[in-house]
Amino acid sequence: MVREIAITFYLFVFRVLFSLCQLFPQKKKTTCVASFGDNIFYTVNALEKQFDDYEIVILKTSHCKLNFSESGKRTVLIFEIKKIDHWIRSIYHLATSEKVFVDNYYGFLAAAPFKANVQCIQLWHAAGAIKKFGWQDPLILNRSPRAHKRFQNVYQRFDKVVVGSEHMANIFKASFGLTDKNILRTGIPRTDFLFDHAAMNEVKQSFADTFPVIKEKKVILYAPTYRDHALDMADLALDLDKMYRKLKHSYVLFLRLHPAVNETFENKFPGFVFNVSNYHNVNHLLVIADLLLTDYSSIPFEFALLHKPMVFFAYDLETYADEKGFWYDYEDLVPGPIVKTTQELIDVVRNNAFDMERIKAFAREWNQYSNGNASKQLIEAVFMADKQHTKAR
Repeated sequence: MVREIAITFYLFVFRVLFSLCQLFPQKKKTTCVASFGDNIFYTVNALEKQFDDYEIVILKTSHCKLNFSESGKRTVLIFEIKKIDHWIRSIYHLATSEKVFVDNYYGFLAAAPFKANVQCIQLWHAAGAIKKFGWQDPLILNRSPRAHKRFQNVYQRFDKVVVGSEHMANIFKASFGLTDKNILRTGIPRTDFLFDHAAMNEVKQSFADTFPVIKEKKVILYAPTYRDHALDMADLALDLDKMYRKLKHSYVLFLRLHPAVNETFENKFPGFVFNVSNYHNVNHLLVIADLLLTDYSSIPFEFALLHKPMVFFAYDLETYADEKGFWYDYEDLVPGPIVKTTQELIDVVRNNAFDMERIKAFAREWNQYSNGNASKQLIEAVFMADKQHTKAR
């Protein structure tokens, strides 16, 4: 109840300020709201390369780890109410822009009735999905009617949702109550990096300079899904001590943890375990990883493009499936061995028990529109019609 009251008050203030700011003239401006940031980063760069006459504003939430440099036509603001001057300026830019890109669910959209000519494009932060979200999330049943109305208002703001596959097109339609006209099949912008061999080699060299051990040993990247009840490493089922004893001669373990878990992590195995949770770009971590260890995260959908092995540490599979719900049967979906204990994981790694053809098929299926030019294709799809209309006049 207290939470709902706080949200209602926040949205009331937001709506009042947004309505006042809409009295100002609309500008040839694109505003991007970044929580994850990766897709925004590649989209903004592509926009600046293809068109030099758009003002660009990037609104960063506290969760965004990427740094966006300011330039002559690019403004970067902190989109947090605790930074009140930035927050008010952010609302002004949202209210006076022609295009708005978002990369997550943002409650403020429920209080942002854009003008009819504004396009709001959802650059969702995942190329694929294992667990359900939106209207299909089982937990939504426990939310109030007021919350349901708010969710609907947010989802209705999405004029377009960018997808990399037909699987995700269908998932978004079911999750947000959209139709086919809302789907933009241009590919996921951040996957462009995974087709750029020169950029990837540069990242590999940079990591090798920072972590010389990876020149001699293979990297296991552990990127688990955050669980509400697991607030420190002691709650996780991965036995780091056993992994150290059995794998330390051939492997190192890079950890990509949720911030709540990362705060309590103490590294007892320096030289074997490296905490990269605060590293700003997950794409870079995928490039230097020889093996991905995950569970219900969306990270395998991008990692599969690199045609490298992965293991799924689903020690709580039945419980998690009941609580969150899966889009597809987990065992049929994931393109790698499923293990439930650390010993099973070690055995799979040692035996190199991977089906690479299945990984390649998985990559093709979930990345059918992501071809290395997704950012360019997105900008052309969203902005080219405006450009042609302007020339015609």
